[in-house]
Amino acid sequence: MVLAFMLVNMRFFRNLIEKRTLKSQIWLFIIFSIFVIISNLTGVEISNSKEIVTPLIITKMSQSDSIANTRMLVITTASLTGGPYVGMLVGLVGGLHRVIFGGFSDYFYIVSSVLIGFLIGFLGDHVKKNNLYPSTLWTVVLALLAELIQMVFIFVFRGFGLVKLIFVPMILLNSVGSYLFIEILQTYLSNERQLRAVQTKDVLELTNKTLPYFRNGLDLDSAKHVCQIIKEYTHFDAVGLTDQRNVLAHIGMGEDHHISGEPVLTDMSKYVISTGKEKVAYSKKDIGCPHHDCPLTSAIVCPLRVNDATIGALKLYLREGREMTVVEENLVRGLAMIFSGQLAIGIAEQQTSLVNEAEIRALQLQINPHFLFNAINTIGALMRVNVDKAHEALMQLSTYFRLSLKNGQKKEILLEQEKKYVEAYTGIETLRFPNKFSIDYQIKVPADTLLPPFCLQIFIENAIRHAFKGRKTGNKIMVGLTKKGQSLEIKVSDNGNGIDSKVLARLGQEVIDESRGSGTALYNLNRRLQGLYGTSSKLKIVTSSAGSTFSMKIPMKQSKNIEKIVGRLS
Repeated sequence: MVLAFMLVNMRFFRNLIEKRTLKSQIWLFIIFSIFVIISNLTGVEISNSKEIVTPLIITKMSQSDSIANTRMLVITTASLTGGPYVGMLVGLVGGLHRVIFGGFSDYFYIVSSVLIGFLIGFLGDHVKKNNLYPSTLWTVVLALLAELIQMVFIFVFRGFGLVKLIFVPMILLNSVGSYLFIEILQTYLSNERQLRAVQTKDVLELTNKTLPYFRNGLDLDSAKHVCQIIKEYTHFDAVGLTDQRNVLAHIGMGEDHHISGEPVLTDMSKYVISTGKEKVAYSKKDIGCPHHDCPLTSAIVCPLRVNDATIGALKLYLREGREMTVVEENLVRGLAMIFSGQLAIGIAEQQTSLVNEAEIRALQLQINPHFLFNAINTIGALMRVNVDKAHEALMQLSTYFRLSLKNGQKKEILLEQEKKYVEAYTGIETLRFPNKFSIDYQIKVPADTLLPPFCLQIFIENAIRHAFKGRKTGNKIMVGLTKKGQSLEIKVSDNGNGIDSKVLARLGQEVIDESRGSGTALYNLNRRLQGLYGTSSKLKIVTSSAGSTFSMKIPMKQSKNIEKIVGRLS
């Protein structure tokens, strides 16, 4: 029983029995060997005349005497705990010591102890299946088997008289003792697993609640919320967060002098921030707080590190009369690692967002030159045939770029503003080719619906330039905007000639080297859509000899900025 409590109450021993490795088996062999020798020394001596002697420690024994002891109990538990080889070696040590201690008599104890150690370990591994130890029933059965085998050896070599005297107590001792030993191990480890599960659940909830704040970086507001969450989920008396110089937040005892926004006070925190190494303090002196009445007497401070640089510290304190446990220290270390990871994720997300936004803006800026070159070509052609129409087209172009300068840098604009882009473009094209095309709008969403700038204009421009080759009249373009659940579905169809199958697979996916156009605008728009809304919003193109349809789905949004709407109406 002493051995069982030693095993479960010391982390070193628990590591040995939780996972069977060569190192753990060696240590278990050493530990159980010590106890098997102790069991020989603390047994009950039985003289040749069947007189029972119960000394505290047996110092010497006659060759004709016998010992009733717990040797077989130790061998059995060693076999069930460490396996057949540990059981066999412990049996060898126990048997050899018994023979040496008994004046080099009764050599059968060596054979019986080795045999029992190996056999019980082998059977125990077979019946436990995927469990750490055999069940209660199997433990009792194997313990009875071990003692019965020993009794057979004693009967053969020492006679029935000794067996009759010790049979019942030894059977009870080994079976009950083995049962209690394994039960203690299993109960403790089961409770520890349950405690770990509860702690893991609390830590996961804690980290889940802190993640949104750490994603925004370390500042006074986010640090305050994080410290409040940690205080709620742990039993510490004070929780603090710092950056490289100042206290960002301090919740709990000591709030009167550990003040947010002021420089870090304690020597302990300064050391951790400067060196990037954690530190544990068990006294006020170790903490190094200059405030004499500070009620905090023990603490652990861990660095918050991102990209190998210390950007702050996590500090947790206990008041006088409370001691920091290993569990609490490990908890803080784990939280510091998680928080460092969350901060790194936040920084990476911000950088990714900036890169994506920069790329989207660059793609949007490529749209304007694309339209500008086409419009200039149109105006140049009009100037040769009709100066007034060229002037009107130039004014339409001016309107277009005035709107573009106002809204072109935005990721999303109002539907009504997008229609003005379309009107500016189609106005120029209509002046050049009167009655060449008509546009039918089927809009079933509000005017303040948001969508990416230039998307409708690009689809319509693509239809006008490429869909109606060789046709001067009867060309129709249909623009449809419909709400589908939480999405806005945009479709632009034409009754043109369709798209060549060789071009279709590449359209919107890459820049195409074709004499009639490169598809740059569609390619850029497709990249913008996926950058803004993900791959589910990429362009879809359906074509046939009866025409083509360009469609996309984006999240349905409406403007909540009243000033924009009022400005638009005025």
